Amino acid sequence: MKLIADGGSTKTNWCLVNDEGKKVYFNTEGYNPYFVSKEYIIESLNNNLPEDLDRAHLTEVNYYGAGCSTAEKRKIVQEAMSIVFTNAKVNIGHDLLAAARALLGHSEGFAAILGTGTNTCIYDGKDVLHNIDSGAYILGDEGSGCYIGKKLLVDYLRGYMPEAVRKNFWETYHLTPDDVNEQVYSQPLANRFCAGFSKFVYDNNVHLEYTRNLVKTSFEDFFRNLVTHYPNYKNYSFNCIGSVGYNFRNVLEEVVTENGMKMGTIIRSPIDNLVKYHLELAPSQL
Repeated sequence: MKLIADGGSTKTNWCLVNDEGKKVYFNTEGYNPYFVSKEYIIESLNNNLPEDLDRAHLTEVNYYGAGCSTAEKRKIVQEAMSIVFTNAKVNIGHDLLAAARALLGHSEGFAAILGTGTNTCIYDGKDVLHNIDSGAYILGDEGSGCYIGKKLLVDYLRGYMPEAVRKNFWETYHLTPDDVNEQVYSQPLANRFCAGFSKFVYDNNVHLEYTRNLVKTSFEDFFRNLVTHYPNYKNYSFNCIGSVGYNFRNVLEEVVTENGMKMGTIIRSPIDNLVKYHLELAPSQL
């Protein structure tokens, strides 16, 4: 039996493939090693994996995760999962590679993630060929749910929100400016906290011009600071994975076109395509 997983900073999508080829899907929280420890991952998996998961008969775990871009960070996740899945070979890869493989298979092209965080790359059909560092949620992550959430929170703190939006925000969350600062600067997982407000932006219907402009400027920042710095980027179609890119795809397509790229594939989650890649297209190894 094999497990294949796509892990973001907020959520991990898992697929168990048994020896007969039957697929079972389930979710846990995300395990970005920049934000959580080995011990945290072990405890979370032990508490959140399905009770009927037969760990003893698992032979292989292929986990692609946010934050797993360096050997040091991959080691944290690998050691944790090797303790949880004691009989399985554990392979750890970056979520950007998962996105590229799910979107492009064995074809070369441009791939991006627009979810809680942001990432981009040129893919050569097997591995990531060129990646510009997103800067993560403090320094960058333009276009991400966290980035959109931060822009919304800044407008709230500074009093820049239209009054109707501010009233709706208060009625939804009952957060004072002090509450926001406490969550961002004193509590763990500030990236998840900020990203959660992208749902408010998506659901807002009291001042569509304001929220649409907030999303569009976020995507414009994403293109200006990341996408347009790839050599010959206009020669590629724009392919994207993630809830933010998927939910705001109409605005995203507008910005893609304005920047001279053709719209490619946008999907919410790579897990189905990633399972197909592992079972049909590639050796059972990252």
